[in-house]
Amino acid sequence: MKSRVARRGFFIGGKGANFLGLLLMKGIILAGGAGSRLYPLTLVASKQLQPVYDKPMVYYPLTTLIEGGVRELCLISTPHDLPRFQQLLGDGSRFGLTIDYRAQARPEGIAQAFLIAKDFIGADSVTLILGDNIFYGGDVFTRAFGEFKGGATVFGYHVNDPERYGVVEFDAQGKAVSIEEKPRQPKSNYAVPGLYIYDNEVVKITQALKPSARGELEITAVNMAYLQRGALRVQRLARGFAWLDAGTSSSLHDASAYVQTIEKRAGIKIGCPEEAAFRQGFVSLNQLDAIVSQMPKCEYRTYLETEVVAEAKRLNQ
Repeated sequence: MKSRVARRGFFIGGKGANFLGLLLMKGIILAGGAGSRLYPLTLVASKQLQPVYDKPMVYYPLTTLIEGGVRELCLISTPHDLPRFQQLLGDGSRFGLTIDYRAQARPEGIAQAFLIAKDFIGADSVTLILGDNIFYGGDVFTRAFGEFKGGATVFGYHVNDPERYGVVEFDAQGKAVSIEEKPRQPKSNYAVPGLYIYDNEVVKITQALKPSARGELEITAVNMAYLQRGALRVQRLARGFAWLDAGTSSSLHDASAYVQTIEKRAGIKIGCPEEAAFRQGFVSLNQLDAIVSQMPKCEYRTYLETEVVAEAKRLNQ
């Protein structure tokens, strides 16, 4: 029983962490869709396999979940693209994870992921992250996972074009009172980014949903169901936190430029799952060293060798 908890629970560690969590939280990466906004790039590879500077796009949401301590993952994609994700990520063992793969025959809304992954979720809580969303700055998600007790937690991010997203309306006390999907007249500038945390009730709620006028199971409808129960927490993301949606050619370029700028100036990597897994204690230093030694000579390997492996060995002396 003890080993089961150690495997399925999550450890929140690394710099700045000050608490320990043992919540049974599973993670879903939704990497489906036709990627029509990135045509003709998506004739070659799935949207979530496109490069964002020096890494495949899916590495970024994967790293976000690893940093949050989630170790059991399910990746959902199209039947055509699923083998490519399996080739890239394998069974997850090199990151200290287990990764299940599920096919989405037709994209019918974000919330469809909970039905596709129903058996994977089982009786646990779950976090869903969209495969084309990139987050950077602070440990807000790590803390949200650790503080999660039930209901639902979503986030609010100030944007200039809220009509493109699900928009949160707040009352004078800062409490969320409504969420509206792509409104013509937004009631605030706070959009809900593509990371959501739910208790196990999300499966039943999704099963009871009816498709919207767009023929989709809307994630906003799930959030509204929790809001009506008084069980939705909306946490506003602070200034300085970055949310990048890399779903169009322009935003993909912008995301690459952002990542390059941060990495060059700070001498770190954003969206590096091997480093995140090591810092979370999911893989040992010896395991990481072996993984890195199998990589071809490249900047990515050099970073892991010099900035992670060598530095850890120096500190362990």
